[in-house]
Amino acid sequence: MRLYRIRFLVLLLAFSFLAFAKTKDFMMPKASPAISYPAHDQHPNEKMTIAADPYDMADKASIFQIKYAEGGYLPVFMVFTNDGDTPVSMKNLQVELITHNRDKIPAATAEDLCRRFSHTKGGDSANGKRIPLPIPSGPKVGVKKGQRDEISDSMFAAEAVAPHESQAGFMFFDVSGISHPLAGGRIIVTGVDDAKGQELMYFEIPMENYLTASGTSSH
Repeated sequence: MRLYRIRFLVLLLAFSFLAFAKTKDFMMPKASPAISYPAHDQHPNEKMTIAADPYDMADKASIFQIKYAEGGYLPVFMVFTNDGDTPVSMKNLQVELITHNRDKIPAATAEDLCRRFSHTKGGDSANGKRIPLPIPSGPKVGVKKGQRDEISDSMFAAEAVAPHESQAGFMFFDVSGISHPLAGGRIIVTGVDDAKGQELMYFEIPMENYLTASGTSSH
């Protein structure tokens, strides 16, 4: 009987460990229509709306296993909603965070994030200025597989938005050394093309709208 109880406890601990590990897997948040987020830019004539939802608070950032804020990165959940009857292309998409001080910060690449969180020096996109660094082939040294998977699974990767649908994912901005990067800031989105290959008017998303809605506005 004692041996049976020991085996039972071992199995229980094993299942508890697996359940805990499973909770660490990244799960993409469910996207609502872009217009429902406080920080958005709607183009009624082009029937396209883009929203930005920063994950700058600890409770929101808890969906990640990587502590992006400690590495100087700000995750922003980007939502693209196409209310038109034709698809919209994202193949030429470019997104920048423009701070109140006019710092231009491009959305990071997966390589940028792997370099930063593998603790290697150099090569990051710092405030819009890229420092060259050879990208080694093979596994990213110093970045765990689970972290690489999270980066890959979380980053916005859609190449198109179908009619009457939304596409969403995270973009990451290097805000290291910048205090209050969202206050007075805006996200600029270009390279959104219609079905004929014509670029839509650029989108400008005021981040102050998010700060006001969340009660965290600070200058």
